[in-house]
Amino acid sequence: MRIFDPHIHMTSRTTDDYRAMYAAGVRALTEPAFWLGQPRTSVGSFRDYFDTLVGWERYRAAQFGIRHHCTIALNPKEANDPRLAGVLDLLPRYLAKDGVVAVGETGFDAMTDAEEKVFVRHLELAVEHGLPVLVHTPHRDKAAGTRRTLDLVAASGLPPERVLVDHLNEMTVELVADSGCWMGFSIYPDTKMDEDRMVRILTEYGTDRMIVNSAADWGHSDPLKTAKTGEAMRAAGLSADEIDQVLWRNPVEFYAQSGRLLLDDTDTGGGAAGDGWKGNSIRRGEPKDAA
Repeated sequence: MRIFDPHIHMTSRTTDDYRAMYAAGVRALTEPAFWLGQPRTSVGSFRDYFDTLVGWERYRAAQFGIRHHCTIALNPKEANDPRLAGVLDLLPRYLAKDGVVAVGETGFDAMTDAEEKVFVRHLELAVEHGLPVLVHTPHRDKAAGTRRTLDLVAASGLPPERVLVDHLNEMTVELVADSGCWMGFSIYPDTKMDEDRMVRILTEYGTDRMIVNSAADWGHSDPLKTAKTGEAMRAAGLSADEIDQVLWRNPVEFYAQSGRLLLDDTDTGGGAAGDGWKGNSIRRGEPKDAA
């Protein structure tokens, strides 16, 4: 079982997590820029963080045989702090870098006017840079936040196939399915979605445009939830091809729209499984201890 975790925050994880992920089949991931848990008070702290995502963390993942990509944005939670407005001026510099495969994560946290203004600017930047967008839906008022998200996406002129709306659940999946956007689901130990609920959604809605991630971060989370979802799919009778589509081919197809996936024929398996993406390639080594 090969796995591309399309949303995981490895900055907050350990090298043991990388080893366990590789053993479970993870060969590639995308790390979205997000809230670090402690409010940041200056634009410079974001510059250092973005440099870590495009540099050090990609190197660290490579030590364990995993391709690291990232998305760049001012996250919704911190979009409400006026001291951080200058972060938007930093983004074009980073959105032009190799390995940056989308704008994100952006969207809503508390559904404030400030968040909406920043979200609209992120959508504009995605159009300007020819990148897809990873959208965070709020933990509260999720249905209302998802509807407003889809309204803003439609108004932006960005094609829906270039938008991944994440953190969905049973209340919001149909809204996004009807929109033509990609549907993202975070599998968590106690909150958001679990493996069995995810399998029921896949059984009802099919596997097209479905994206499953662990969203593992500094909280109670599990970087192996993608693999555990694959096992639950197998136990429920979904085919090996359906599992591969959800855990590998779908995230590859979505992020391939950036033209910057750091994959090669060895990673994709070649043939049909690798179709739909064209990006830069680097040689893949076997996992080894970090320096």
